[in-house]
Amino acid sequence: MCGFVGFLNASPDEAANGEVIREMAQKIAHRGPDQEDFYIDEGVSLGFRRLSIIDLSGGGQPILNEDGTRVLVYNGEVYNYRELREDLLAKGHIFKTNTDSEVVLHGYEEYGPDFLKRLRGMYAFVIWDKTKRELFGARDIFGIKPLFYYQNGGDLLFASEIKAFLANPRFKKELNRERLPEYFCFEYIPSNETLFKNVYKIPAASWFLWKGGKIEMQPYFELQYNIDESKSREDWENIIAETFAGSTVAHGISDVEVGCFLSSGVDSSYVVHEMAKNNDVKTFSVGFVEEKYSELPYAEAFAETEGVKIFTKKISADEYFDIAPTVQYHMDEPLPNPSAIALYFLTKKAAEQVKVVLSGEGADELFGGYHYYKEPLDFAAYQRLPLFLRRGAAGFARKLPQGMHGRRFLINGAKTMDERYIRNNYVFDHTEREKLLNPNIQAPNPAAFTRPFFEQVKGEDDITKMQYVDMKTWLLDDILVKADRMSMANSLELRVPFLDKEMLRVALAMPSRHRVTQEETKVALRGAAGKQLPEKTAMMVKRGFPVPLNDWLRQEKYYNRVKEKFEGEAAREFFNIDYIMGLLNNHRDGKAKNMKKIWSVYSFILWYETFFING
Repeated sequence: MCGFVGFLNASPDEAANGEVIREMAQKIAHRGPDQEDFYIDEGVSLGFRRLSIIDLSGGGQPILNEDGTRVLVYNGEVYNYRELREDLLAKGHIFKTNTDSEVVLHGYEEYGPDFLKRLRGMYAFVIWDKTKRELFGARDIFGIKPLFYYQNGGDLLFASEIKAFLANPRFKKELNRERLPEYFCFEYIPSNETLFKNVYKIPAASWFLWKGGKIEMQPYFELQYNIDESKSREDWENIIAETFAGSTVAHGISDVEVGCFLSSGVDSSYVVHEMAKNNDVKTFSVGFVEEKYSELPYAEAFAETEGVKIFTKKISADEYFDIAPTVQYHMDEPLPNPSAIALYFLTKKAAEQVKVVLSGEGADELFGGYHYYKEPLDFAAYQRLPLFLRRGAAGFARKLPQGMHGRRFLINGAKTMDERYIRNNYVFDHTEREKLLNPNIQAPNPAAFTRPFFEQVKGEDDITKMQYVDMKTWLLDDILVKADRMSMANSLELRVPFLDKEMLRVALAMPSRHRVTQEETKVALRGAAGKQLPEKTAMMVKRGFPVPLNDWLRQEKYYNRVKEKFEGEAAREFFNIDYIMGLLNNHRDGKAKNMKKIWSVYSFILWYETFFING
């Protein structure tokens, strides 16, 4: 795993360009502590930081083609690179290394953008064509690996992380204030914009071409369900088992040791089990000093059953709060998911032993693991009632106390799917954010951002629609962001064998009844795992990444840490102080459960102070 930086329309002074590109690369040195190198030519500067995983001695970048007319910088792993390499050798290409990155360079030379359809893996890269004076780049189909660009006038900057732009004098750092309402609804920006003005994300499953000061983008892959009703549940279980076994073998390709994350759930346990078939695997798990939140006993018991080593870490409240500003720095944009900090400590623990780990991200989105995917089944009968009756019931329910049993069901039952659904719920809905932000920023109803995704799968059942939207939003902009940033913060490569091209093909063909029922989530996946794992593990109820943050925010010590920020300079610039202090006080006093809202505001403040106040 690596990181790269670059810019076009450089200064005529090559020495000055060299200094800037080195400073940009230094900003992301954590992504690649093993090697750095640069390419500087008329109009272009490229920088690279390497974490050596494959071809340890010969895999440096930037990589040039045979005649030096094209140069590549690349971040990721292509798991089928050996087969692709054989094809390219047969067509006359000459290789200087044994890396997957050089396969990408020659593959683009041979096939152009169509080569992307042949890749199996996670990647983001750019290729500079010296002859045509154009820059081509792409991002993997899931968006596992990041790629950002900044365009202002004729300047183009690009990098694996936004913070690299800070070292370039052509970068004008501005807050994208107009996007704050979306951030506080979703806890991320549900578009290709970021909270830095004029900084954008290259979309997942897309390529771009920059030439003559203009940038063109095209998708090369689309998520498309092709449901196969001919197979039984047992058929799907067997297909999952066979496909996942192949995926873990592919994701285990490395010239360095590969470990695994391990929690109490079926996903990571299944990964560990497959890897342990042919490897002496080290596993890693974190918990909390507060035992009731800790998954460590489950993970330790499973490790003993599998006969694998486990390395653990217990996180204290002080450690959690102390590292929070560092975590927000590494995120580039504020991400208030409480599990991100636990993941930081987990990746740090793993990096003490290995350079590569496998993790279970993506199984829930592909195979139906979240409990709220059951909601359409619960709503099925109620939705048959006339809309005016459901709306009347919703009006009555809104007058009931928050948290009262049935209130949320009645309110949501009167909404369309795109109105009622964004994961469990919004952090702040569109009425709450009007009270939150000072001054209020006019913005669309949050459903306007998810509605187009629902339209793209309007012929599918509601469970499938929810999973599709999650893959396009939550997985892309939250789960995979924290996985990449927290692992790279500790110079660790994180691989996700559930997010594999072949696993996706299976998931997109499986009927929803084999994914979710009223009694069970991940139906077929659990069935496949249950043939190899202890039944208790295969059927373990999803716990997410439990964090004692609810409790900590009711303790005076941590209440006061948050209170200090809520009454500080940054808070006063953006928020209605009485409103956010009301959230905090009501939570402390047990009158409401406001942890998500509090942590969203607090994380934003930490991020803003880091990038805009403290420099």
